[in-house]
Amino acid sequence: MIKAVVLDIEGTTSPTSSVREDLYGYTRDRLPAWLAENTGGAADPILEATRAQANRPGADAAEVARILIGWLDTDVKFEPLKAAQGIICAEGFRNGSLHGEFFPDVPPVLRAWRESGLELYIYSSGSVRNQKDWFAFARGGDLSPLISGHFDLSTAGPKREASSYEKIASAIGVPADQILFLSDHPDEVDAATTAGWQAIGVTRPGEPNSPRGPHRWIGDFADVVPN
Repeated sequence: MIKAVVLDIEGTTSPTSSVREDLYGYTRDRLPAWLAENTGGAADPILEATRAQANRPGADAAEVARILIGWLDTDVKFEPLKAAQGIICAEGFRNGSLHGEFFPDVPPVLRAWRESGLELYIYSSGSVRNQKDWFAFARGGDLSPLISGHFDLSTAGPKREASSYEKIASAIGVPADQILFLSDHPDEVDAATTAGWQAIGVTRPGEPNSPRGPHRWIGDFADVVPN
């Protein structure tokens, strides 16, 4: 009996292009100025964490910006980058420049699952702050009331490690075998099943990840009947 569904975002609930072009583009354009303007304040934890992660202890704000943009361009999911992106994109969501984009099947199915009594959670490499904004400022209406909780790299750990899924199960208080995970990435599906979760791969036209056995793969959330 499934009691909780945990969802990936990129390629699963939402087009990869909407994340990488909209959020990444907005972050890339504003990151250097934001770091320079907020040195000595909100940018300091990100500056320090980036210097440590890149082993560049003497890097100034301009060099840190180049490092972060390099990670962004190669889709390296390091925590200081995700933290900076969350802060910068928060402005874009609130001024109408950014919106959460979802595959058409997703909102009605999420509503149906929630009405049936399932608890819904998000586990994404994007920061919790970005996740919440993605759902709250969804194009077509606020979806945030449907979501019971959010997890990211800083709160759960890497998405390809079984220990991260064990941590989430403990946090939400649901036995592993009563949690269903949906993701477009085969390695994440593998990690969830290693942790004892039930998991289904999601494959959609035009998305970068390809299905891989032995898991079940679906192309529409309506094909999933949690039971």
